[in-house]
Amino acid sequence: MIEDRDTLLGLWQRMTRIRRFEERASTDKEADLLEGYIHNYSGQEAIATGIITQLRADDWITSTYRNHGHSIARDVPLEAMTGELLGRTTGVCGGKGGSMHAVDQDLGMIGGMGIVAGGMPIAAGAALAARRRGQDRVAVTFFGDGAVHQGAFHESMTFAALFNCPVIFVCENNLYAETTAVDYHLIAGSVIAMAEPYGVHATQVDGMDVFAVRDAAEQLIARARYTGRPALLEAMTYRYGGQYEGDTQTYKPPQEVAQWRARDPLLTFRRRVTEPGLLTHGDLDEVAERSRVEVADAFAAAALAPWPDPSVLLTDVYTEIS
Repeated sequence: MIEDRDTLLGLWQRMTRIRRFEERASTDKEADLLEGYIHNYSGQEAIATGIITQLRADDWITSTYRNHGHSIARDVPLEAMTGELLGRTTGVCGGKGGSMHAVDQDLGMIGGMGIVAGGMPIAAGAALAARRRGQDRVAVTFFGDGAVHQGAFHESMTFAALFNCPVIFVCENNLYAETTAVDYHLIAGSVIAMAEPYGVHATQVDGMDVFAVRDAAEQLIARARYTGRPALLEAMTYRYGGQYEGDTQTYKPPQEVAQWRARDPLLTFRRRVTEPGLLTHGDLDEVAERSRVEVADAFAAAALAPWPDPSVLLTDVYTEIS
């Protein structure tokens, strides 16, 4: 385990920022203060945090419609995320992308994709571009277990293996493809089993433990950077919210929910660092409270920000290629 205090606090800060952000987004959506769909990332914080903190500043990420956690872990400013949720000019996409489409090219955040599995071929292409240019950059693409039934998953795995693309496919297996349980829809038994036919190295990890995720990610990213070969990481996790805000989640057995709640990644982190005395509960509480205030301030600022002018409606749609 890392024993560096600043590193531990950095991991905790990202996870608490994500949790507080998602809690506030859920509350505001329930109060009808947010437009459009909101897909909550609570419960999966250890995955985004454990993986993204192992990337370099020049590496790439593609995400899904459940992208808030990935964006915040990549240090997309909270004000830019809240502005986007509220459709304001201060949003990371100028208020025109909404919750599902956070993009920050300066941070290597190629974007959240509303189409299931849509980010996979884009990440593979970015990784191929780096290899063709003689760069040692890597790409990471996040997706859920339901995405493995899309053609884009299989095409991207084949493409990456065939052309030696340094891309890490990260399946956040939260046990449900929308409302369909993984035990029913995943005939292969696991996502890592689906990588073998393509010759793609695959590893499964406890997605509720940020240290386990970080260690696995460190190895896979270094391997991809050195060899140029793709890999797949299946992180076993659980989403605490529904497929979207407003989903009644009647398909989830109460005992299952209780079992996964007991393994909350924030509780796991707290136990792992306080029991050996690496950090105190006071240390953690102070950072968690700071994250709550930062999120509250970001939402307050977004509510006061201006709306986009109608004149910019069609900008950012097309680009000129010279």
